Amino acid sequence: MKRVFLFLATNLAIIVVLSITLRLLGVERILDEQGVGLDLNALLIFSAVIGFGGSLISLMISKWTARRMTGAQVIERPRDATEQWLLETVQRQARQAGIPMPEVAVYDSPDINAFATGPSKRSSLVAVSTGLLRGMRREEAEAVLAHEVSHVANGDMVTLALIQGVVNTFVIFLSRVIGHLVDRVVFKVERGHGPAFWITAIIAEIVLGILASAIVMWFSRRREFRADAGGAQLAGRGAMIAALERLRQSVDRPHLPDQMAAFGISGQIGQGLKRLFMSHPPLEERIAALKAAQQ
Repeated sequence: MKRVFLFLATNLAIIVVLSITLRLLGVERILDEQGVGLDLNALLIFSAVIGFGGSLISLMISKWTARRMTGAQVIERPRDATEQWLLETVQRQARQAGIPMPEVAVYDSPDINAFATGPSKRSSLVAVSTGLLRGMRREEAEAVLAHEVSHVANGDMVTLALIQGVVNTFVIFLSRVIGHLVDRVVFKVERGHGPAFWITAIIAEIVLGILASAIVMWFSRRREFRADAGGAQLAGRGAMIAALERLRQSVDRPHLPDQMAAFGISGQIGQGLKRLFMSHPPLEERIAALKAAQQ
């Protein structure tokens, strides 16, 4: 649940800033002219502006956020043969996938991992850990890079932001409807909104946000299968399976920061209800899917 809490906290911070800004501009008017009933059209517009605004701002600053969280250093000029190989490999795979060359970065971590992020196919970042460079053979590392390039080619970052925007919109909309009902029915406020509205709306937003995150994480898990298939096309199915097998051997090692977990090639394992909030499917399922497609 830690990843979900941190995700909600980041999302909530952006939403709070947007809410205050719109309220200062006089845009947050969700009651009718009499101040009694909800203006559902105005509330839906307000919720969409806040919901999509939060997700799109997160998307636009995603590369900056990723570099700050991981300490990733973009390769401007290769310092050694490994960095030269990284650039050449990503350049070749990007050309095969039909996308512009992403920025390539390395971050210092014992974790065998990598991630792709960025606001668009034309402005993307592919980063690998030093642990991956040390712990994988070249063909396995190439498959991981192909997986990340496939994420960029599939437009997964943009799609994830749009899904998050829709989820945010309904969370904000429903939380304020619930707050309004509690304010009117339980606390008998007849005009305007009392403190109960804001307290209830915040609590409802947190609860609904946790539940809605399961939808976002479901999409995140589905896109991993697509990226694995794309990686198999770019680097070979055998190499992609070997890379996932290598990752399975490192599941007990430290992983990406929780805020970045959905963008890495591997994530932590969850059981029971926690499985609903996993950003990645189990590696065993991903390997089985690749083997089944091979038959």
